[in-house]
Amino acid sequence: MIHTFAGNNLDRADALRRDEDQLRTSAGRADSRYLVFSNLNVLIDTRNSPQLGWLLQSDIAALNITLPPVFLGIGRSPGGNADPGEQQVAHFALDISSLQDPSHELGLDDSWQFKDCRMAAMELPDNQTGVIAQARSQLEWHSHHPFCSRCGERTEQQRGGHARHCGGCAADHFPRTDPVVIMLISDGERCLLGQSAAQSGAYRGFYSTLAGFVDQGESIEEAVRREIMEEAGIVVGDVKYHSSQPWPFPSSLMIGCTGLARSTDITIDTIEMADVRWFEREEVIRSLARDNTDLKLPGPFAIAHHLIKSWAEG
Repeated sequence: MIHTFAGNNLDRADALRRDEDQLRTSAGRADSRYLVFSNLNVLIDTRNSPQLGWLLQSDIAALNITLPPVFLGIGRSPGGNADPGEQQVAHFALDISSLQDPSHELGLDDSWQFKDCRMAAMELPDNQTGVIAQARSQLEWHSHHPFCSRCGERTEQQRGGHARHCGGCAADHFPRTDPVVIMLISDGERCLLGQSAAQSGAYRGFYSTLAGFVDQGESIEEAVRREIMEEAGIVVGDVKYHSSQPWPFPSSLMIGCTGLARSTDITIDTIEMADVRWFEREEVIRSLARDNTDLKLPGPFAIAHHLIKSWAEG
């Protein structure tokens, strides 16, 4: 199953990342493509159907941007055909948040829009959302890690944005991905859903699968069992992997699992959760079909939807 923010078709070209001279040459080529972000909002081209707003090197050459671009990979030019012999071009992401009026300085009309990445992903073809996930996560990581965590000296971008190097202590730093387990727990004909304390006021009647970060030195199965015990007081036995979803807010990997409950009495962690309940399969099915207005579930945009739907449909 390929979720939103997965399915990136670009070749990340690790060998090219290691060649700084070749990367600089590629960044200056007339056919190279740039995906620009302003305050982590991505540029979308809405002239026909919504598409990622790739720009040419000539479009951004005159901009006063001091941040180097992040190399995303190589692939066919946007709108190119499927001919495997077609010239492959380099694709980059660029943070232009320093511009006060980026649309004006780029000479864009109203058909080009900067959009929140969540909103953009709901409109774009699935494989383009994977590019957003890669670009947004890396740009945000660079903006938050300009200094060395070992000695405090300023670091510089290397390997096309896939590393930062410290000239002070020679340490190399790499973008991180935070693993999160997200799980659908059932006792057979019921599933366990919850509402986080942060969502209780704004999303009345909204319930989702439980989730939590994987601790260091912890397996996925152990993380599933621990999180369910902590948040709901339920003992979980068998755990199985379902699928995964990159989640670039800022840089998580949602690891979807299912689990079989060994106990059913709920004890809620009232700090983390506003409510946790068992829901019958029939009421979940009606909610997925939008026939149950009392229970609101995540939409297809989120892996939680597919975990719930997979269980509900057997």
